[in-house]
Amino acid sequence: MALVRALRLRTAPSALLYGSTSGVYGDLAGKFAYETSATNARTPRAMRRVSAESTVRFLGRSHLGSDATRTSILRIPGIYAPDREGGTPKARLLKGTPVLQKQDDVYTNHIHADDLARACLAALWRGKPQRIYNVSDNSGMKMGDYFDFAADLYGLPRPPRIPRSTAQDQLPLMLLSFMSESRQIDTTRMKKELRLKLRYPTVKTGLLASVQSSMF
Repeated sequence: MALVRALRLRTAPSALLYGSTSGVYGDLAGKFAYETSATNARTPRAMRRVSAESTVRFLGRSHLGSDATRTSILRIPGIYAPDREGGTPKARLLKGTPVLQKQDDVYTNHIHADDLARACLAALWRGKPQRIYNVSDNSGMKMGDYFDFAADLYGLPRPPRIPRSTAQDQLPLMLLSFMSESRQIDTTRMKKELRLKLRYPTVKTGLLASVQSSMF
């Protein structure tokens, strides 16, 4: 990472936060991902994040004593917010993009942008040295159920359900990559060590709040 190379040429910061992705865990077939779980990145984007994580942690370990840099790595799922471009599922619903049928569906994970910002501040203040933290809400939803809820909330048609066998003919590659991995995210460390209480503990509460705020 160019940033780390630059930091080595000057006085190291006392703390450094790196925002990674929960995609580093790869496909867990719906099981929980813990910070101690092995990484199994499958996409080029996630592979780059694994490499960047190693570089950041090495920076923290390479400085000792008063020059030590306390590094924190946040593994982040899908970020949503009404004022973020593409920050809600509404645009995708308007396009009528299909989702997987229930027997093929995958778990999806989310964090509201406001809660992510608060997690970053908490990690800078309370994060343990060279520590990884999963940052996610408590939704535990399948992707299709997420879009069904959003459609009902916005008063739009629910997306069509298709089998995985035909998905590659109807969906873009980026979306297919998300639909090829299923995992839930354990956030015990975030809650206990960072002492973070989410403002939007589920994606349902976050989307509902955004709709209610737009009415005023």
